[in-house]
Amino acid sequence: QVQLVESGGGLVQAEGSLRLSCAASGIIFNIYTMGWYRQAPGKQRELVAGITSGGRTNYADSVKGRFTISRDNVKNTVYLQMNSLKLEDTAVYYCNANRRTPAAVAYWGQGTQVTVSS
Repeated sequence: QVQLVESGGGLVQAEGSLRLSCAASGIIFNIYTMGWYRQAPGKQRELVAGITSGGRTNYADSVKGRFTISRDNVKNTVYLQMNSLKLEDTAVYYCNANRRTPAAVAYWGQGTQVTVSS
């Protein structure tokens, strides 16, 4: 059974920091691309950051320079370090694991709430 369990969300003041974690089980973690998505009320879910099995990263323009994604293939965990948080970063953050070969498959966590206050 595949499980992606996020943690680390919460309430933080603007310009503060949070670190999200996503612990994966039931998959061969090191062959999956891992990602963090977020969904704010009334908006579509969007990609925040991704990291390939080889460690290549990509970020949404809105978080470049503020967020850092990383992975620990020993602990089967992906992290999202969020600095200089803004009010518009408020959302539910979801962990995603996906691969394309030998067949396309994707898994999601249950989400963790991040609320940035002024």
